Amino acid sequence: MKRVQFLGLCRFSYLGGRGFQVEHDTIEQRRAFLYDPARLARRWFWFQNVALPSWQAQTDPDFTLVVMTGPDLPEPYLSRLRDIAAVTPQIRVELVPPMDRHRAACNRATRPHVDATADAIGYFKHDDDDAVSVDFIATARRDLRLVRPIFNRDGRASCDYMKGVILKATESGVSALPRHVHNTGVALLTWVRPDAAESAIDFEHWRMGNYMNGVALHDRAMFVRVVHHDNDSGALGPNYPWAQPPGDMAGLLRRRFRIDLPALDAAARQAALPGAARPNWGR
Repeated sequence: MKRVQFLGLCRFSYLGGRGFQVEHDTIEQRRAFLYDPARLARRWFWFQNVALPSWQAQTDPDFTLVVMTGPDLPEPYLSRLRDIAAVTPQIRVELVPPMDRHRAACNRATRPHVDATADAIGYFKHDDDDAVSVDFIATARRDLRLVRPIFNRDGRASCDYMKGVILKATESGVSALPRHVHNTGVALLTWVRPDAAESAIDFEHWRMGNYMNGVALHDRAMFVRVVHHDNDSGALGPNYPWAQPPGDMAGLLRRRFRIDLPALDAAARQAALPGAARPNWGR
């Protein structure tokens, strides 16, 4: 393929309907929940200290990450997002008004950024409290050679980087669990053609096998997923430990993801928040 595009979507406290497990009866109730000052401060902490560092340190800078939020996101967070986009060319902020159809809202955010001249688009979803490795784009570009036969045959394909670290944050601090997780949603690429009606948001990650064939790779740690008090679900999904756990977890997180584990641990202890009251949180 002569030209491929990497296009991602990160939702930051987007005010809209559906798409989440925590539901509300009215848009006013949802706004009060999403824009609660204490909750927004916590979400920003995870975004700033987990999600953002590795995107700004990517060894291959040829990608676009759309950060989607509402036009009434309270200050200072809307200005902070714009400031980040101003100094990070790969990050684009899209303000989408409340829409009842969540997938339509997400596609409204990403569609203006699709490169119609590309031979293929590698879509990815990214939560504002997760991280990918600093070589995620470079590795995905290299591994396209493994995915290409499926893509050429079917017109779509997935690439699941299933080796990573789960960070569980509670009042006791942050515990780091090296895990293999299939199609966890982070570091998961869906390859489609530029004229495809679907993007990554249209394929539920836990049912990826219903939609397309793909490959699963576990060469190196490629994702960090954080579970904490404000998760929408917090379920880990089927997972199992690495065969050889890292001897220096803090060093691995710093090197591969630009994450400061001691700082996260201290912040979790200071916040003193338990896991979320969700049926499968942390499991």
